[in-house]
Amino acid sequence: MNTPPHQSNLSVLLKMEAAIDAHDIDALVNCFANDFVGEQPVHPERNVTGAEQVRKNWTGIFAQVPDIQAKLVTHTIAGDIGWSEWHWQGNQTNGTAFNLRGAVVTGLRENTIAWARLYMEPVQI
Repeated sequence: MNTPPHQSNLSVLLKMEAAIDAHDIDALVNCFANDFVGEQPVHPERNVTGAEQVRKNWTGIFAQVPDIQAKLVTHTIAGDIGWSEWHWQGNQTNGTAFNLRGAVVTGLRENTIAWARLYMEPVQI
């Protein structure tokens, strides 16, 4: 029996969450299409292109926040579009807290994230 497309699209978000929690860079990069395009509309200087740029960015995050954990707070999938709310937190190597929350809109293709618009911001405490 085949998995309905919306369930397989959801599985890539769950795989991403598990890969971040495990600090498994290869599993995380495998969640993204090779031609991935990531936009941060509020911070366009942070835009990324390609799965290898995802690897470079997340390798840096794992190094700076060695205990980072991700929580997929809520999500919905409609066809090949996903809307998700995330909470990423941990402690940076400089001793300061890393605590981001926000929404991510994703375009999903063949069990990968083809594009994303991230609206992640630091939690103000």
